[in-house]
Amino acid sequence: MLLKNSSINIQYFVLFLFIFISSCEPSKEQTTTSEKPTLHRDLEAIKKDGKLTALTVYSGTSYFLYKGQPMGYEFELLKRFAKHLELELEIVVVNNLDELITKLNNGEGDILAHGLAITKNRQASVTFTNYLYLTKQVLVQKKPDNWRSMHWHTLENSLIQDAIELLEDTVSIRKGSSYSERITNLSEELGGTITISPLSGQMATDEIIKQVAKGNIKYTIADNNIAKIMASYYPILDIEVPVSFSQRIGWATRKNSPDLLKATNLWLEDIKTEVDYNVIYNKYFKNKKDFRRRVKSDFYSLNKEEISPYDDLIQTHSENIDWDWRLVASLIYQESRFNPNNSSWANAKGLMQLMPKTAEELGVVDRSDPTQSIKGGTKYLNQIWKRFENITDSIQRTKFTMASYNCGLYHVKDAQKLATDRGLDALVWDDNVEDMILALSHPKNYNDPIIKYGYVRGVEPYNYVNQIFERYAHYTQFISE
Repeated sequence: MLLKNSSINIQYFVLFLFIFISSCEPSKEQTTTSEKPTLHRDLEAIKKDGKLTALTVYSGTSYFLYKGQPMGYEFELLKRFAKHLELELEIVVVNNLDELITKLNNGEGDILAHGLAITKNRQASVTFTNYLYLTKQVLVQKKPDNWRSMHWHTLENSLIQDAIELLEDTVSIRKGSSYSERITNLSEELGGTITISPLSGQMATDEIIKQVAKGNIKYTIADNNIAKIMASYYPILDIEVPVSFSQRIGWATRKNSPDLLKATNLWLEDIKTEVDYNVIYNKYFKNKKDFRRRVKSDFYSLNKEEISPYDDLIQTHSENIDWDWRLVASLIYQESRFNPNNSSWANAKGLMQLMPKTAEELGVVDRSDPTQSIKGGTKYLNQIWKRFENITDSIQRTKFTMASYNCGLYHVKDAQKLATDRGLDALVWDDNVEDMILALSHPKNYNDPIIKYGYVRGVEPYNYVNQIFERYAHYTQFISE
């Protein structure tokens, strides 16, 4: 019978002696299966396209939606990296973690931006960046339901205190994960069997830990930083038993993308010396208060498919004008951050920031009332939409409508005139009229005789349209139509 007592330091020493020895000798259980890239696409081709495509995972630390805003450790770093490279960022969510490396090598992304343990097995298929941080793997187990009222020694004896006690027991983990490799090695090191109950690659580590807290899974293995932040919300979890030494966590590129790898490593070297990097890391792995607030929220995409408290209203009135409600939600976030009492220096007010005269024309009596604001705002969008009937591409027409909502219909009409005068396509917003709306910030352009409505701070509608569509792309990753 195995004893559960933390005082057995000899067992603890023996365990880590085994781990140390195993780090020097390759495990017989681990077979290196190499995947080769099927696409050659390095930094030069990426810059030519103007877009960096990153593969990541939908999880409570990497990439998620909270109160209408995309967030996550990987997401925030990727934004900064793409900006550093002067590239547009496209994020592709991989639902099955077992497919991350395969999708990278198949060319579905340029970089694998999810915290993977750098292992010899994986290095046969991809090239890892310099490590982002160090962590170790720990056992995640649930305390008894009445643990708060238990005597300390009784509680201690009810839990596994040493990884050796896992022999002849079962641990639930994703089969293709580094956790699986660690348990396989641990079984060999300890001269016994720890059974692996394989979990779907579609379950992120934080979701698996949640299942342990609920009692649906007995044991799992997780990186210590993820386990700690999860245990801050689920105090019934015990995460005190280590099963590995420190491991390096990094991103990965294809083996035939050396220039992208070099650029990534140089950028990581720089950003890791900045305060900004530590702020981001602490925000997602150490700030327990913010994590608990997110987990309790209905507007945390891992809890519910909701963007805001006004989703039902937005859906109803978006349907009336035949717009995707998630796009309208992104516009409302841009206008007011979903604050119905928001007001601007220009006296625009409410969720959709209606001006007094516009609100009066739309029949909106109380601009702070969410129902009136959304009903009136979507009605106004539809009125503007009808003014661009000659634009056949619906996406382009939507962008003209949004720009007009932001800076006024007649400024956009001026930008169309300027586009025609400069030999550009007046019916295309992207790279055509959007450039002319920027040009109307300069005297030589807004003083042109063909321009009727004069100066406009063109960077505002330019950024307005781009940011709404960028956010909308995130919404479509998390929220079904």
